Amino acid sequence: MWLREELLKSIWHAFTALDVDQRGKVSKSQLKVLSHNLCTVMKIPHDPVALEEHFKDNDEGPLSNQGYMPYLNRFILDKVCGDFDIMEFNRMCWTLCYKKNIHTKHLLISDNDAFKVWCIFNFLSEDRYPLVIVMEEIEYFLRKLTEAMGTVWSKESFAEYKQRQNSKNFLSAWELIELVGMGYFCKGLNRQILAMGINEVFNELILDVLKEGYMMKKGHVRKNWTERWFVLRPTSLSYYVCEDLEEKKGDIILDQSCCVESLPDKEGKKCLFIIKCADKSFEISASDKKKKQEWTQAIQTCIQQLRLGLLSPHREARLRRRELRQRQQVEEDDLAERMRQLQAANESKQRELEAMRMKMEEAAAKAALEEQRRKQTQLDLQDRYRLDMEREKMVRQQMEEQVAQKSSELEQYLQRVRELEDMYHRLEEALEDERQAKQDEEAMRKLQASLLEKEAAKRAELERIQQQQQRALSQTEAEKQELMAEQLAKERDLQAAVQQLERLQRERQGAVKQYEAVTRKLERAANKTKTWKDKVAKHEGLVRLIQPGHKEPQRITNWGPASFTDTELDLKKKLWQERKNQGAQTQ
Repeated sequence: MWLREELLKSIWHAFTALDVDQRGKVSKSQLKVLSHNLCTVMKIPHDPVALEEHFKDNDEGPLSNQGYMPYLNRFILDKVCGDFDIMEFNRMCWTLCYKKNIHTKHLLISDNDAFKVWCIFNFLSEDRYPLVIVMEEIEYFLRKLTEAMGTVWSKESFAEYKQRQNSKNFLSAWELIELVGMGYFCKGLNRQILAMGINEVFNELILDVLKEGYMMKKGHVRKNWTERWFVLRPTSLSYYVCEDLEEKKGDIILDQSCCVESLPDKEGKKCLFIIKCADKSFEISASDKKKKQEWTQAIQTCIQQLRLGLLSPHREARLRRRELRQRQQVEEDDLAERMRQLQAANESKQRELEAMRMKMEEAAAKAALEEQRRKQTQLDLQDRYRLDMEREKMVRQQMEEQVAQKSSELEQYLQRVRELEDMYHRLEEALEDERQAKQDEEAMRKLQASLLEKEAAKRAELERIQQQQQRALSQTEAEKQELMAEQLAKERDLQAAVQQLERLQRERQGAVKQYEAVTRKLERAANKTKTWKDKVAKHEGLVRLIQPGHKEPQRITNWGPASFTDTELDLKKKLWQERKNQGAQTQ
């Protein structure tokens, strides 16, 4: 017996076709005609009085689908038996609706093929109104159609078609007929191949044809073997004269008590098997062992389905696909709900993070301002230290120039002293004072050089501390407190170094004072030497030494004739140079 939902789908198409204004309402006279046709096709006695009695409150105006549905269930569908022709029923509903919705002249398929596609749509469509077929079922149908036509299914073409549909995930019956009729998925094929493919899918899905083909059957009366066209359905195995199905010879009704067994070859027939039913048995011969195996397995599967109380395989597969889609929809809804919850939580977290970010920005702005102030203070200190160092450097350069000048003057004095030493023995005391002054000056120069080295070391220490402070400024905020403590310690070290530098400056000033004392002492020695020079100039002839032997030419100096010769002068120079080298080595 046909399921009520499948009958209602065809009736819905007919009712919708009668709704010309598309308001969901049809006139009572049209419903009478529709009800009479339905009763006639489904072999149910028609009761027009029941229709009038049911709609007695709606004598004026059209009737809606909601009002017609209770009458349809009570007076028509509840009385349906399984002995009517379902194809005639579908054909009647198709005749009422197809001319108002589609024209097959511009399509590759005929009206009969369009009718078969319409029946397939009703079979695969969802059990909700208005009737639509989802993309998964469209792919299932098109895949079977391409397999029936002997072509290769193209996933890329179907994916491209789905992409062109945008967000539309379903089609109506007429859109499906137009999709098949335009030949989008069967390019390069003629009308005949397309019609054969539609017919094969129609037989499989709608007529429940599980298998068909020619086999030999043994008669029950004359016991002769005759070739028949067998058609296997879930509850029967029918056999015809030929494959056009016009002359039916009989049915083998399958039930839970039936069984299929293989027979040995006999009477010149091979690949034999027998179908045992409750009242009789049927001996059949297949063309080869492969066909025999396929037929016996298919018949045994139908018997197992009947024993388990299951529907036809395609209806079971359709139910499984719907259940799978429902589960997927439930999972998608759950996932969407979880995503909404996660999104709400994420938005809350984002707001919290934004508030935290604003607080951090404020803290960072304050820290940056404080850091800028600290850096400005540090730069001011560095500029002051740099200016002090430049002044110290200028002072040191001036002192070095003065020392160089004094050294040059001292060298001149020494030259004069060397000349006077060779000339006058009486100037030894003055020369000794002068040498002592020179040694004191050398000691002061060494002391000054050591002070300069200490000052350079302290300056290098100051520069190293400054570099450390600069590196400390580039550390992260997390180490800022620790760096502040280190900076304070370094500033204390810097202050200590500055104090030590000031102490060194005071020591240098003391050294300068000592140098000035030595310079004054040297000036007194020079004055004393000058006094001796005057005396020598006056008494030049009295102090000249008298030596025996050959007299060399007399040497003339700035103050007159000398009291020694050139040889004596060279000897004095060598002695003075040796004493100078020995003093330098000792120091």
